[in-house]
Amino acid sequence: MTIPTPPRYITSTTELRELCEQLRDCPRLALDTEFVGEDSFVPRLELIQVATEQTAAVIDFPAVQLNGALDTFWQIVCDPAVEKVVHAGRQDLDLFAVHAGQIPKPFFDTQIAAAMVGFGPQVAYANLVQRVHGKRLDKAHTFTNWSARPLSHEQLAYALEDVTFLLAIHDHLHNRLSKLGRLQWAHEEFARLESAVGETRREPHERYQRIRGWDQLKPKSAAVLRELAAWREGEAKRRNVPRNRVVRDEVLLQLARHPPRQVDELRNVRGLHGSEADRNGEVLLAAIHAALALPPSAWPVLSKERKPEPESTGLIELLQAIVKACALKAEIAPALLATTADLQALVEAKTDRSTLELPPLRGWRRILVGEVLLDALEGRLTITVDPNTRAIRWSSPKHTPSS
Repeated sequence: MTIPTPPRYITSTTELRELCEQLRDCPRLALDTEFVGEDSFVPRLELIQVATEQTAAVIDFPAVQLNGALDTFWQIVCDPAVEKVVHAGRQDLDLFAVHAGQIPKPFFDTQIAAAMVGFGPQVAYANLVQRVHGKRLDKAHTFTNWSARPLSHEQLAYALEDVTFLLAIHDHLHNRLSKLGRLQWAHEEFARLESAVGETRREPHERYQRIRGWDQLKPKSAAVLRELAAWREGEAKRRNVPRNRVVRDEVLLQLARHPPRQVDELRNVRGLHGSEADRNGEVLLAAIHAALALPPSAWPVLSKERKPEPESTGLIELLQAIVKACALKAEIAPALLATTADLQALVEAKTDRSTLELPPLRGWRRILVGEVLLDALEGRLTITVDPNTRAIRWSSPKHTPSS
């Protein structure tokens, strides 16, 4: 598709209505967004880019969002008969869910699909366009302030490029997945992405698990952190500011480790603004006291960290080699198959490994690598190295030898 000159720019309800008429009944849409997220709780949506085989446009979200003007557009985007094509779409899908009230389904994420057919993990859109189409995209406006108006034709053309090639890339990746018999694998990954998008609006009392270092706390301190993080979530949402604008993560950790008893103590906590202590000091203390009053049965359950046993380290390295060999053979990114944490959990389980709720032991991953990993740990696998290619090979009574 060629980008029109000047790019089609939707700034009125009349233009949006005309666009929706053209989008209606299209079997698929390429979608992308531009947003500003530095100074608000929910990133501020500025542009929505949309493309079909016949048309492409940039929607100025602030200009058309009033009076329900976008209702018809959201109905089209959320129509289950319309496939939505995105690239690295977690943030886009989350914003659509906020404004449309639901995650648009079904969707196809080209970054995920590309990792499953040999393009490597987390391939950038511009890289994918160049490798599939041979076209180098202009990156001059990567750091554009999309909230500034007016936007130039060059800025709009740059934004529109993010959807101009998506449908052709979708065709290319869909065909490769089909030939490799991996379409179902891709849909399993899209379902995982959908779950991850839903978790961004998780229950406030679970947000503390997003704070780095929470699992190093004692259980009672973790209970304090849980209450403080839940309070911050509500306060940031109410004020529509980033969470760390209210209280930074490291300050919450400090309050959890050394809970103050009086407002004067709060004012002496390094990193906590005096204005925040004055405004919400009593509320913060109430949250801390409530957490401290909880019985041990209500404290968060922390996994006991222990150093891996010496033999475990060698086993994990062996499993990593198997994962890399499986990935090389399948032309798929190793990180997509299993993480080091997955392998460590598999090794340390000792018993009932085959029933563990680990990604390598579920769905398509189990077929590709999971059973081989289990065979290796149960002593059913014979591993050799090809003297010429130095490739790892294995065989077991349950599986045909690898080539």
